[in-house]
Amino acid sequence: MTGDGSSGAADEDPEDESADVADYQAQSDLRDHVYKMALAGALVLLATGTIVYRVAEDWSWVDSFYFSAIAITTVGFGDFLPTTDFTKLFTVVYIVMGMSLIGVVLNERLRRHAVHAGKRNTKRKTGGDG
Repeated sequence: MTGDGSSGAADEDPEDESADVADYQAQSDLRDHVYKMALAGALVLLATGTIVYRVAEDWSWVDSFYFSAIAITTVGFGDFLPTTDFTKLFTVVYIVMGMSLIGVVLNERLRRHAVHAGKRNTKRKTGGDG
């Protein structure tokens, strides 16, 4: 409400509104970029872990990939364990990096899902198509 009792909506500058839209689009583009980079980073980290465990522990490719996936998601079944000091230290760093990347990826996926669900619910409530 403005001082004269009106909402002031008619007084809004169209340039301000277009600036808000541009700002929202820039934020959306940045989020898309961060999401793609985090997803790519997680895949590269998974591949790196697989290669390191294959070479350093002499595990099969499947066992190395399996352990990498289990470690990066912090499930840790305990059926495979790093045996050298190098792979133990690598695993610590690997898990911390993996948790961070997986957290970013999951956060963005859930945010996108919530936004999409909100739009879908708004359409249902208003009965509109847009």
